[in-house]
Amino acid sequence: MNIQQFYDEGLAHASYAILSGGKVALVDPGRNPQQYYEFAQKNAARIVAVIETHPHADFVSSHLEFHKNEGATIYVSKLVGAEYPHTAFDEGDSFQLGKVTFHALHTPGHSPDSISILLKGEAGKDHALFSGDTLFVGDVGRPDLREKAGNMTAQREELAKLMYQTVQNKLKPLADDVLVFPAHGAGSLCGKNLSDARQSTIGEQRATNWAFTDLDEKTFVSSLLQGQPYIPKYFGYDVDMNKKGAPAFQRSISQVSIWAESSELPEGILVIDTRKQDKFAAGHISGAINIMNGGKFETWLGSIVGPEERFFLVSDSAAELEILINKAAKIGYEQLIKGAVVNPAGMTEKGTSFDLEAFKANKMAYTIVDIRSRDEHATAPIFEEALNIPLQELRERAVEIPTEKPILIHCAGGYRSAAGSSIVAGALKGAEVLDFSEAIKEFQLVAH
Repeated sequence: MNIQQFYDEGLAHASYAILSGGKVALVDPGRNPQQYYEFAQKNAARIVAVIETHPHADFVSSHLEFHKNEGATIYVSKLVGAEYPHTAFDEGDSFQLGKVTFHALHTPGHSPDSISILLKGEAGKDHALFSGDTLFVGDVGRPDLREKAGNMTAQREELAKLMYQTVQNKLKPLADDVLVFPAHGAGSLCGKNLSDARQSTIGEQRATNWAFTDLDEKTFVSSLLQGQPYIPKYFGYDVDMNKKGAPAFQRSISQVSIWAESSELPEGILVIDTRKQDKFAAGHISGAINIMNGGKFETWLGSIVGPEERFFLVSDSAAELEILINKAAKIGYEQLIKGAVVNPAGMTEKGTSFDLEAFKANKMAYTIVDIRSRDEHATAPIFEEALNIPLQELRERAVEIPTEKPILIHCAGGYRSAAGSSIVAGALKGAEVLDFSEAIKEFQLVAH
């Protein structure tokens, strides 16, 4: 038996290939199937099964592609109401792969249709738990993503209570030496206190994970519901796409329309400019949003742009555009790209440079807008007088910002403020909008 973890840093997503007897089963694979094919090929094995622990909200899975190309059986809970060909895999169900056996545990809490997969080794001993978004290293999955999406919807309080029962009745009884392989690590929006560690054991979680402490149901529910991160715009869209089954990855990205360099874009269309902040400031299309190509590009794209919108993708090289289209496809957003173009015509709008010394001399001369999360703003305030509008809400709420003084946008390090200042400048035409950028770090040290 060989268990291989594949980790996507951008989405903090872990997927798995389990090899036994020349056959491979995948758990929660990402959108691009290539790495899984390479693993199977390297081991002279065939991918025969794909297990989905639930319809994921934060990424699009390639399960249907493996079924169509390889004839792989897709195992998923009957509660999902999956619209693709599948075999129901629920509490008490199991299947064998080579010398190992996969057992389904119904583990609701993150979603009503979540399953975890208990892998038993050759001697029938419990070996590993593929816990999806139910159990993370240091936390459990958030219970507030399924009020509006998917076949089964549930209120967050109801799901939090189900998570309590899952921990008590399904997770705590497992042996200490059972390995834990979750679907996410630190940085994922599917939980709030995820560890950097990529795997664990039940024993380690029993000793360190708050959810395993001796809490009554009411305290557990209250703790779980408190302080969860925001819900990006794209989450419901991905749940629905995973329930239907996504189009084949390579074919779908090949259908993205690539426009000739320096093309003139139609007026009034949403433009996502992914170039570095300094290049954007030197010249961009009026109203463009500057979401730089960085570690969390796909998450911010899906948080700022809604799945009902179409947009143009702008970069300064063809190679970069290819990377960005691949990233957009991880969340199913390649289908929203109206066109992708290198350095389009009409980039005449300029950014305004921020005079740090002038700000230090007279802070009250500026309207300061903190676009960090509410939690960041509350627990680590930098400027008491700052107006807090989180970045993901800024397009809808920019009109709340007073325009009598220059508007100064800040985040924690400069990445979000590039996007935020571009959104505000596009929304409040004529206002002077400044980006604090990385200079904010100097003030964070003072604030703490």
